[in-house]
Amino acid sequence: SISKAITSTETPVKEKHARRIILGTHREKGAFTFWSYALGFPLASSSILSWKFCHVLHKVLRDGHKNVLQDCMRHHSSLVEIGQLWSNLHDRYGQLVALYTKLLCTKMEFHVKHLEIPPSLEASDELLERTAGTDINNVFQLTVEVFDYMDSELRLAETVIRQLNTSIAVSSLTSGQCRLAPLIQVIQDCSPLYHFTVKLLFKLHACLPADTLQGHRERFHDQFHSLKTFFNKARDMMYFKRLIQIPRLPDSPPNFLHAASLAKHVKPVVVIPDEDEPEQDDDDDPEPLIEVSDTSQPDIFDQTFGPPNGGFDERDLQIESLKQDLELLRAELERVKAEAQRYITQLKSQINSLEAELEEQRAQKQRALVENEQLRMELEATRRRNAEHEGLQTTFFEAEKKAQATEQRYNKLKEKHTELVASHAELLRKSADTVKMLSATQQTQEEVERTKLQLSFEVDRIKQEADIKVGGVLPSHISGWAFLLTLAAICLLWLLLSLSFCQTSEQMKSSMTALQAEKERVMRSVSEKEAELSSLRQAAQVQQSSLQQERDRNSRELGELQGKLREKEQLKQKLLEEQFVLLQGTVAEAEKIIQDAVAKLDDPLHIRCTSSPDYLVSRAEAALSSIENVKKGHADYLSNMGDAGALLRALTQFSHLAADTIINGSATAHMAPTDHADRLTDNCRSCATQSIKYLSDLKSKITLQRADPASIRIIIQKILNLGQELRPKGMDVRQEELGDLVDREMAATSAAIEEAVRRIDEMMNQTRKDTTGVKLEVNERILFSCTDLMKAIRMLVVASTDLQKEIVEGGRGAATIKEFYARNSRWTEGLISAAKAVGWGATEMVESADKVVLHTGKYEELIVCSHEIAASTAQLVAASKVKADRNSKKLSALQQASRHVNEMAANVVASTKTGQEHLEEKDTMDFSGMSLIKLRKEEMESQVKVLELESQLENERLRLGELRKKHYDLAGVPLNEANPFSLSPKPTKPALMKKPALAQKPNIPPKTTARRL
Repeated sequence: SISKAITSTETPVKEKHARRIILGTHREKGAFTFWSYALGFPLASSSILSWKFCHVLHKVLRDGHKNVLQDCMRHHSSLVEIGQLWSNLHDRYGQLVALYTKLLCTKMEFHVKHLEIPPSLEASDELLERTAGTDINNVFQLTVEVFDYMDSELRLAETVIRQLNTSIAVSSLTSGQCRLAPLIQVIQDCSPLYHFTVKLLFKLHACLPADTLQGHRERFHDQFHSLKTFFNKARDMMYFKRLIQIPRLPDSPPNFLHAASLAKHVKPVVVIPDEDEPEQDDDDDPEPLIEVSDTSQPDIFDQTFGPPNGGFDERDLQIESLKQDLELLRAELERVKAEAQRYITQLKSQINSLEAELEEQRAQKQRALVENEQLRMELEATRRRNAEHEGLQTTFFEAEKKAQATEQRYNKLKEKHTELVASHAELLRKSADTVKMLSATQQTQEEVERTKLQLSFEVDRIKQEADIKVGGVLPSHISGWAFLLTLAAICLLWLLLSLSFCQTSEQMKSSMTALQAEKERVMRSVSEKEAELSSLRQAAQVQQSSLQQERDRNSRELGELQGKLREKEQLKQKLLEEQFVLLQGTVAEAEKIIQDAVAKLDDPLHIRCTSSPDYLVSRAEAALSSIENVKKGHADYLSNMGDAGALLRALTQFSHLAADTIINGSATAHMAPTDHADRLTDNCRSCATQSIKYLSDLKSKITLQRADPASIRIIIQKILNLGQELRPKGMDVRQEELGDLVDREMAATSAAIEEAVRRIDEMMNQTRKDTTGVKLEVNERILFSCTDLMKAIRMLVVASTDLQKEIVEGGRGAATIKEFYARNSRWTEGLISAAKAVGWGATEMVESADKVVLHTGKYEELIVCSHEIAASTAQLVAASKVKADRNSKKLSALQQASRHVNEMAANVVASTKTGQEHLEEKDTMDFSGMSLIKLRKEEMESQVKVLELESQLENERLRLGELRKKHYDLAGVPLNEANPFSLSPKPTKPALMKKPALAQKPNIPPKTTARRL
C-alpha cells in the first residue's frame, strides 16, 4: 500500500491506500514499518514523490496510532534534510515540498511539546484550558506557537493556490488534484487552530493590557483575512465540493477588546461527506502493509481512530469491511513473509558483497599507499646510490691513476730486465771468448812442448853430428868449443822459449783467474737480477689481478648505477606524466566552470538576476590579479615540469574568478542601458571563448609552451572599463539633509502605498457597480492581485524600516542618527532612491490598473508596472541589507517580505495576462471568398504592415536604449567609497526590462518575413 500510495506519477493519493496505511499503524501500534519503507524511496530525486510522501505522512500523523508521533520524531532530521534539499532547487513542486516539510516539522514539534492535544486537533475547550494552565506566560507562549502553526498551514495553502489557476478545468485535472489533495488536511487543521487562537486571545485580553497585545491582534487579523481568502477560494473549486464541506468565517474578526464578543464566536466545523471511493481492479489487490508476529487481535477494531478525512460516523459498516480485509490479509501473510524473507536474504547478500567490495577497495587503497611509500623509499635509495656512485667514480679514477703508475713501474722493470738479459748475453759471449783464448793458449803450450822436444831431438842430433865431425875432421879443442857454442845457443834458445812459455802461462793463469772471478761476479749478479725479476713479476701479476678485479667490480657497479639511473629517469618521466595528467584534469574542470558560467547568459532563469557595477569591478580586478598568478605558475611549470602545484592553484582560482566575472557581468547587463548591456554581454562571451582557448592550449604538450592569457586580460580589462562607466554619477543632496530626507521618503512611500490601497478599493466598488459577467470577474481578479501586491509592499516597507532602525542603532555608536546617515551617505542615498522608486511604482500601478478597468489603458502598462515594482523592491531590499547583520532576524523578515512581493507581482502579471486573453477579441481569418488577385493584394499589404511594425520595433528599441542611458546618468551618485558591496542608488528599472521582456523579436529575420508570410 505504501508503494502504491507514494508513486512518482502526478496523481493524487488514493484514499483506500492511505486508509490501509493508517490501519497498519493501529495494528502495529506505531509507524516503524512505514518509515522503514519510506526511507527506501528516492525522495531526493523526485519532487512529486516527496510531495505525495508528505501528504501520506500528514494523514498518518492526523489519523494514525498515538505512537506514530514519537516514531516520526525519530526521523525529524531526515524530514528537515528533504526540505532543505528541495528549497535550494528551482522546482515548483520542490518549493511546495520545502513548505510542506516545514509544516510537518512544526506540527510534530507542537504536539510533542503539548501531548494533551492530539495531532488531529480534536480537543475540547476544557482540554485547551488545562493545556494553557493558569500561568499567563504559558498562555502567551502557547498563543505564539499556535500562531506559528497557523502560519505554516496558510503559507502552504497560499503557495498551492497561487501556483494553480483557480478555474474548474485545472481542479478537475489529475495534475491539479495532486497539488490540491493535501489541502484537505490543511483545512481540517486550520479550523481548530483558528478556534484555539480566538479562545487564547480572549483569555489573554482578560489578563493583560490591550496595548501589550497589539501585535497579537494585528497578527490575528492578517491570519483571519488569509484564512478567509483561502476558504473562499477553496469553496469555489469543484474538487473540494464533493470531498469536504468548508465552514464559513464571519465577515469581520472578533473584537477582543470586548469580552462579550466571545459569546458571538462560533467554532468552525469541517464536515467530511460519507462517500466511498470507487474501487478499481488494476491496483486494488489486497496487500498487507506490515509483518506482524501475532495476527489474532480481534480487539483492534474496537479502538477509536478516524479515517483519513475525519472520524468514523458509521463504525459498524467499516468494521465489517475491515474484517473482510483482515481475512484477505491473513491469507496473504505467509506469502508476504516468505517474500520478505527472500528480500532480506537478497539484501544481506548484497550487503555482504558490498562489504567485500568495500574491503577490497580499502585493501587496494592500502596497497596504493604502500606502493607510494615504496616508490618514495626507492627514490630516496636511488638518490643515495647516486651519491655513492659519484664517490665510487672518484675512487675509480684514483684506482686508474694507481694502475697507470703501476703500469709505468712495470714498464721500467721490464726495461731493466731487458738490460740485464743483454748484459748476461754479453757476459756469456765474453766467457766463450775467454774459453777460446784458453784453448789457444793450451795449443800454444803444446806447440812449445813439441818445439822443445824437437829442439831436444835437434840438440841430440847436432851433438851426435858434432861428435862425428869432430872425431873425424877437427881437432878436439876446436870441436869442443864449437860444440859448447852450439850447445850454448841451443840452451839459450831453449831458455828463451821456456821464458816465453812461462810468461805466457802466467799471463794465461792470471787472465783465467780474472775471467773466472768476473764470471762468478756476473753469475751472482744474474742470479740476483733474476730473483729480483721473479719477485717483480709476481708483484706485477698480483697487481694485475687486483687491478682486473677492481675493474670488474667497477664495471658491475657502473652497470648497476646505470640501471638505477635509467629507473630514476623512468620515475622522473612517470612523475612528469602524472603532473601533466593532473594539469589536464584541472584544465578540464576549469573549462566546465567557464562553460557553466557562459551557459547562464542564455538561461531564462538568470534574466532576473542583477548585480551592481561596483561588485562587477571588484570581480574583474580579482580576475586580472589571478591572471598574473596563472602566468607565474605557467612559467614555474615550464622551468620545472615535475611540480605543477603553483599552476594548478592559479588555474583553479582563475576559473572561479573568471566565471564569477562572466556571471556578474551578465547580471549587471540586465540593469544597464541597451548599448552598454550588449557590449558587456559580448565581452562576457568573448572572455569565456578566450579562456576556453587558453585552457585548451594548456591541455596539449604541443601548444603548452606558447599558451598566453594576454587576450583574456584584454577582454577582462574591457569588462572592468564598462563596469566603471556604469557606476552611478551622483545626487545633489547635502549630507546634513540625508537623515531628514530618509524619514520623509519612507513616510511618503508608506503614504503612497496607503493611498494606492484606498484607490484600489474604490475602483473595486465602482467596477462592481458598472460591470457584470466575465468583465467583472476579470477586473476583480486584477484588482485583488493589485491589492495583495500593495499589502506585500506595505509589509516590505515596514520590515525595511525596522531593519534600518536596527542598523542605525547598532552602528552609530555615540554619534547622532543624522551623523550616522551623513557618515554613510552612499548607503543613505541608496535607501532614498529605493524608497522613491517603491512609492512611484505603487502610484503608477494604481493609475495603470484604473485605466485597465475603465478600458482606456493597456494591459502591457500594468505588466510593466509590476516588473517595475519588483525591481524597485529588490533595490530597497539590497539597499537595506548592505549594512545589516547576516544573522539578524529582521533581515530574514525583510527577505521573506521581498519574496512575497515578487510572488504578488507575478500574480498581477498572471491575472493581467489571463484577463487580456479572456477580453481581447481576435478577428477570424476567413479568406474563402477572395479571388487570387485579392489574396495577392492582401498578402502584399500584410507584408508592408509587417515591415512597418518591424521598423517601429527597432526604432522603439533604440529609443528605449537612449532612455535607459539618460536614466542611468540622472539616477547615480558619485563613487567616493572603495567598498564594492556598498549600494549606490540605481535607476529604478525593472529586473526584467531587457529587450525580450518588453517586445520579443520575431524568430525569423526581417528580410525573410515577407517571403514566409
